Amino acid sequence: MSSTSSTQSTRPATKSSSTPSSENVRARDSGSNARSTAASQPSQAERTTNSLRLDGQTIHFSINAWILVVASLGILPILPKHIASKAYRLSLLGTILSSAYSLYCTYGKPRAWNMATIQPWLQSIIVAKDFVHLMFSLMMFTSNVHYRISLLPVLCWALDHVARFLRRNFARSTLYRRYLEEPCLWVETNNTTLSLLCSNAEITLGFLMIISLFSWRRNIIQTFMYFHLLKLMYHAPVTSGYHQSAWARIGRAVNPYIHRYAPFLNTPISALQRWWLR
Repeated sequence: MSSTSSTQSTRPATKSSSTPSSENVRARDSGSNARSTAASQPSQAERTTNSLRLDGQTIHFSINAWILVVASLGILPILPKHIASKAYRLSLLGTILSSAYSLYCTYGKPRAWNMATIQPWLQSIIVAKDFVHLMFSLMMFTSNVHYRISLLPVLCWALDHVARFLRRNFARSTLYRRYLEEPCLWVETNNTTLSLLCSNAEITLGFLMIISLFSWRRNIIQTFMYFHLLKLMYHAPVTSGYHQSAWARIGRAVNPYIHRYAPFLNTPISALQRWWLR
């Protein structure tokens, strides 16, 4: 009898000792679940950030694809004048939006609206390629004269952006490999040629503005501002190589004739060169 009672008395103790262990297991499980939930939250935030970034890149690509189509229509000489004029303005407007959006995504906005903050922010963006594109498009968009040659740089910029986006995001697509891979590869391998073409078109546009000063459509202020933009293109790191090469080629072609037939132009040309190289 005594052994039976002792056995019965030890059973509740065993049950009571097993109860805290099960509670500890449940506590460890809940702790691990909490840690896994906390670990999953950053990954969800990263996925949200990546999707937002992808959406921004897609919007930028869509704008440049639209510019490519509209600029191709505006540069064609066979279209009626009113349609070509609308395509001209729409392509420049799209370039303004694309460049401003790219600058905002890359540099943001000033932390405060005072000169101490705005000045270093401006100094950081003024040599950017998108800032040059923005200023060029704004000048051409606000001009009362439509220079069709100004669509050539716009077309090359949009073509370069579209080709790079397609190669980066659709390289495994069957449609891309069948129809778009070779044109995109050609754009990438001939990027230097396209940049030289843009610089020649921009310089030619400046000479056309000088010629227009002798007509009733002259705009002295716009011509002055555009040559300041050409000076910026000459010194900015992203465009200086192409513009310096183009201006050097022009100088080698023109200087012998100036020295031979118009030596009186040497003095004003030297003054302009000093201003240009400052």
